[in-house]
Amino acid sequence: MTATTTPARPSTAAELSELVGTELGPTPWYEISQDRVNAFADATDDHQWIHLDTERAAASDLGGTIAHGLLSLSLGPHLSGQLLSLSGFAHSLNYGYNKVRFPAPVPVGSRVRMRLGVVSSDEVPGGIQVTMSQVLEREGSDKPVMVAESIARVVADA
Repeated sequence: MTATTTPARPSTAAELSELVGTELGPTPWYEISQDRVNAFADATDDHQWIHLDTERAAASDLGGTIAHGLLSLSLGPHLSGQLLSLSGFAHSLNYGYNKVRFPAPVPVGSRVRMRLGVVSSDEVPGGIQVTMSQVLEREGSDKPVMVAESIARVVADA
């Protein structure tokens, strides 16, 4: 993939297609705080102790609380939006994911950032389907903490 650090701002299907094979990023570092993990647990009703019980988690093999894998995934729209702006179109929608993996934990207090690869851009009825690779990396780790292949549907202005 070709790499770039400039946020991409395509406004046509042709400009979006030109980004295929391009890696965007990384984003600035984003801190994962215990307050954010607690709020995510409340929002999803996922109150597993490894995310919330700091004393019990400290005694575990992980050495402390960790973020939910789905919290990492849910950062995708915010972080990818810093790398690829689709504001030149009428709107875009999250269409889903082909693959999602969480190869390493995200300890609370760590910082993460995203790299975004534009895998494909295909015209579909009513718009454009864009497939992107999202890689979330943790500061100081050689292994990514989240790898996902996301799909968006983009609708051009009429």
